[in-house]
Amino acid sequence: MPMPDFDWSFPYRSQKMPLLAANAVSTSQPLAAQAGLQMLREGGNAIDAAIATAITLTVVEPVMNGIGGDLFAQVWHEGRLYGLNASGRAPARWTPAHFAGRSAMPKVGWDTVTVPGQVAGWRALSERFGKLPFAQLFAPAVAYAADGFLVSPQIARQWAAQVPVLLEQPGFSDTFLVEGRAPRAGERWRCPDQARTLGEIAATGGRSFYEGTLAERIVDHARKTGGVLAAQDLAQHQVAWVEPIAQAFRGHVLHELPPNGQGIAALVALGIVERFDVEAMGLDSPDFYHLAIEAMKLAFADLHAHVADPAHMQVPPAALLDPQYLASRAALIHMDRSSVPMAGVPKPGGTVYLAAADAGGSMVSFIQSNYRGFGSGVVVPGTGIALHNRGESFSLQAGHPNCVAPGKQPMHTIIPGFVTQGGQPLMAFGVMGGSMQAQGHLQMLMRLAAFRQNPQAMSDAPRFRVENGPVVNVEAHLPGAVAQELRARGHDVQVAPGDSLEFGSAQLIHRVDGGYLAASDSRRDGQAVGF
Repeated sequence: MPMPDFDWSFPYRSQKMPLLAANAVSTSQPLAAQAGLQMLREGGNAIDAAIATAITLTVVEPVMNGIGGDLFAQVWHEGRLYGLNASGRAPARWTPAHFAGRSAMPKVGWDTVTVPGQVAGWRALSERFGKLPFAQLFAPAVAYAADGFLVSPQIARQWAAQVPVLLEQPGFSDTFLVEGRAPRAGERWRCPDQARTLGEIAATGGRSFYEGTLAERIVDHARKTGGVLAAQDLAQHQVAWVEPIAQAFRGHVLHELPPNGQGIAALVALGIVERFDVEAMGLDSPDFYHLAIEAMKLAFADLHAHVADPAHMQVPPAALLDPQYLASRAALIHMDRSSVPMAGVPKPGGTVYLAAADAGGSMVSFIQSNYRGFGSGVVVPGTGIALHNRGESFSLQAGHPNCVAPGKQPMHTIIPGFVTQGGQPLMAFGVMGGSMQAQGHLQMLMRLAAFRQNPQAMSDAPRFRVENGPVVNVEAHLPGAVAQELRARGHDVQVAPGDSLEFGSAQLIHRVDGGYLAASDSRRDGQAVGF
């Protein structure tokens, strides 16, 4: 039966109810969440579920991630928290001379493609924590790629929006378009190339992607179409197990991964907010939003000035989190007016998200991305590998810590959040969407720790988003009186359309007695599943 010619708009804001279960998976695409749940039912743990969900997301939500991206994860397992940085580095030929004549990094094409670290990250997580065979985790994704799935309205919308920008990139049209267009809502989408590629990654433990047949095809495509990514760049890739960094707030501790990610910006902002009587301001009050906005602006000023590949940072992360430094930054906030903050001088010293938790106590906060949607637009022929454009995040400013250089990691936006309380795991969570992620983490922690909102309410609440300039974007359901008061204090408040995707999509799993409360965002196709 053909798909009915529906009006695929959804004019009324929905309110989801949270899931309560002993085992849970929450992510932005229901089919991927079910893939993770399948692994739990087959005897796997939360780590197996997270990996299977992530692999499936590359197939069923290609508009936000792909096989050729990066990933970061925080894992609570057997009594402690682990951090994984599986982001890649710049090709060896990315010298300043290679970008001579440019004023900024490109947004698409081969000159945005750093080494994809994601496949190695899947393998590393499975080897260290998984219970199931690595190849078993690929079964749902391979089936969806080979047999197809029905494209949701939200994904169809995002797919179509990216086509004009990526249409001319090598390999994109042949792989991800149907008769020159994006698939429509309700249309069955198949990608046999992805099925074969994921099958090979499963069979080789990911080695083919970096040193085998898949690596050869990636390099050959680069050589033929203007890229400089080389076999040695891929072969040298390694993941890094890192120690999370943290900031306490009202008896809760927010954990983030250290640079090259932007998680430290959330910690800086939270450390600033800690010095104010947030509770007295009142939940969702103008003061509540004003304080969070001003703290985030200060944190972003420091992020963009100082954060880069940790080997190239001139200011250590510990200096940005020093209590005296945070107090000095907090003193710059005036509650009656907005500011244009500059970076401080401390003393020396896009994306898909998922969370999974199991009855044994393991919890995973996991994020992977091609950066902007499909990424660079470059797709390796016959493989379904869409390569990310994470290199866009480099700077071309000489002397800047984040200036592009061979073998260097760019400053990264994707960050998985994790919260502990009393030294025990409490919540795995994330908020997708570029710079929205750090400020989303701040907003979630303020709601959780200062006002004890439940995770579903935290997710549903109206968010703000600031960038480098004076504009403060707010969601359409922010009360008009709050927006007006923020304008009176000097904020350039812009109310986004009701269907805007600029505020990310939150997924949260919070521990409760006997299991977990899992919340999923209505801004995307998110779903929490469990048993």
